[in-house]
Amino acid sequence: MLTLDNVRKVYYRGAQEIVALHGITFAVPRGQFVSVVGPSGSGKSTLLNLIGCLDSPTSGAIAIDGTPVGRLDDDALTLVRRRKVTIIFQFYNLLPTLNAVENVALPRLLDGAPEAAARSRAAGLLDRVGLSHRLEHLPEELSGGEMQRVAIARALMSEVPLILADEPTGNLDTATAEAVMDLLTETVQNEKLTLILVTHDPGIAARSDRRISIRDGRVVSDESG
Repeated sequence: MLTLDNVRKVYYRGAQEIVALHGITFAVPRGQFVSVVGPSGSGKSTLLNLIGCLDSPTSGAIAIDGTPVGRLDDDALTLVRRRKVTIIFQFYNLLPTLNAVENVALPRLLDGAPEAAARSRAAGLLDRVGLSHRLEHLPEELSGGEMQRVAIARALMSEVPLILADEPTGNLDTATAEAVMDLLTETVQNEKLTLILVTHDPGIAARSDRRISIRDGRVVSDESG
């Protein structure tokens, strides 16, 4: 599903070279739930941005579902982001002027689907995440847990094989975080999707099939179970 081969990411601050990732190599098969853990500044978010095609590696190769993505142009990367990978952000990234069903329908509408069909599927997904009574509510009218569930429904709307999640429970209380993770893991298992989740929470990481620890831009451990 996903391969990274000797991936490096270097940033420059004036003449200073800052190496964010040092030769990251690993592969993730379809259907696996992988947690990525490590201290702040270790390179977790940089890694997620590269896999999510929001940034490009300085060197090395990344392939998603057999498609090499490291050197694609902007138009090709846009297609990969629509059809291969989606990201659930810690701060939801919902459009404030769209209600819940419109936010969820958006990926399908961007792909040219008829509005009625997109809204119908979006409503069905929101019902699956327990928000059938919130379809017409704007993000500002929803709680943090409800917004995260809308974000999960939007990710599923894309029908892509790879879901990335960047601290998806970081702003939620314990009970809501557990409910969101129950929903996310159940959906991934039922739909046979691949999930890569960045977290600081050892309890969240313990739910995964595999834990990759990163420190100072390097993989320091890669454990199953």
